[in-house]
Amino acid sequence: MGNVIHMQDVTWRREGEHILSNINWQVSKGEHWAILGLNGSGKTTLLNMINGYIWPTTGQVSVLNQVFGKTDIRELRKSIGWVSSSLQEKIKGSNYTEDIVVSGSFASIGLYDNPTTGDYKKANRIMEQLGCDYLQGRTYQTCSQGEKQKILIARGLMASPELLILDEPTNGLDFISREGLLAAVNQLSLEEEAPTIIFVTHHIEEILPIFSNTLLLRQGTIFDKGKSVNVLTDRNLSRFFNTSVNVEWQKNRAWMTTAH
Repeated sequence: MGNVIHMQDVTWRREGEHILSNINWQVSKGEHWAILGLNGSGKTTLLNMINGYIWPTTGQVSVLNQVFGKTDIRELRKSIGWVSSSLQEKIKGSNYTEDIVVSGSFASIGLYDNPTTGDYKKANRIMEQLGCDYLQGRTYQTCSQGEKQKILIARGLMASPELLILDEPTNGLDFISREGLLAAVNQLSLEEEAPTIIFVTHHIEEILPIFSNTLLLRQGTIFDKGKSVNVLTDRNLSRFFNTSVNVEWQKNRAWMTTAH
């Protein structure tokens, strides 16, 4: 099977403070994982480490069977698609959607290389797959928030990554747009050459059935991990959030309400 992510006894300290502690986590090929945690839980730090932007203070990390310290991180990053809200801020509103998608081939924000007709055909195919091909010929600034997120996911898929990280991709979306985006992610996971998907959120109802495994991250440590159906329970999440909650499953998705 092979490990897509393998973290062993990982800690990360900054200015003497532990940001991540004792992280042991393994993602196998063919698995899709959700990472659930509140703001400040260490999610962004964990993602930065997977992408090789920071290195563990102690412990060992390997991504796509490449051991950190024995691999060219810049080459490795070409096999990782990362979609985050910080990316949105870097994109010019006047850029055309298809150019933004194609730029994912060159790991650049704008088009600094000379894309081929083949690049644009691939971009069109990916946009079609995500249900946003109708946006071609439009500028980024004319797209809704949900449409922008789909464009960024399409961009993340241009380099045919083996690992796709979606970092809170539904931020700022209304219910309809959110469900549309989740449906596109679900469809993507069913494709034959689908990458391993890591979906980061702080809303449990966004954890689709395809994310059969969930990692709970709290204060820089793993609170729990494993099969989503075992992790996302009343008792577990009440302890995790330090407040009494009820979890109800509908269509293989967990929905949470406070128990008060």
